[in-house]
Amino acid sequence: MKCPYCSAPDTKVLDSRNLEEGCVIRRRRKCESCQKRFTTFETVELAMPMVIKRDGRREPYQQDKILKGIEKAVEKRPISALQIERVISNIEKAILDISDKELQSKEIGNLVMMYLRHLDPVAYIRFAAVYRKFQDVDEFVNELKHDEYTQYKIMPVQPKDDSREH
Repeated sequence: MKCPYCSAPDTKVLDSRNLEEGCVIRRRRKCESCQKRFTTFETVELAMPMVIKRDGRREPYQQDKILKGIEKAVEKRPISALQIERVISNIEKAILDISDKELQSKEIGNLVMMYLRHLDPVAYIRFAAVYRKFQDVDEFVNELKHDEYTQYKIMPVQPKDDSREH
């Protein structure tokens, strides 16, 4: 690792620690030339799939877009930055499980809604209202009912068939 102070090519690792459940390594380093110390962080860089937009355009995955949408949805809600980070991390893991090449933006939006539903119902409703571009309240309510039905596979109670007992 090159020294950020004097650009010398040789630095020595003094200490290493795992952070964030082993996903990040923090290294304390010392320059062999100028003797100054600095910290580096080592993380895994994942190749995220391309996103196919509603109009058919393809663009690289951008975590910032998800972050901005979630931050808007959780505005003035009791949600911590750590909770948001975990949601984004889980969404990215799910994205990679779905595809490593490309996926529809609709699938990403559905993942965000699913995680927001479990994190905070108000944030879920805010995100869904903007993401789905509802035209009126009835359309919004019907869509939420449909989501509830498909999310939890609510099955209507079937009446017992008493004819077999006699």
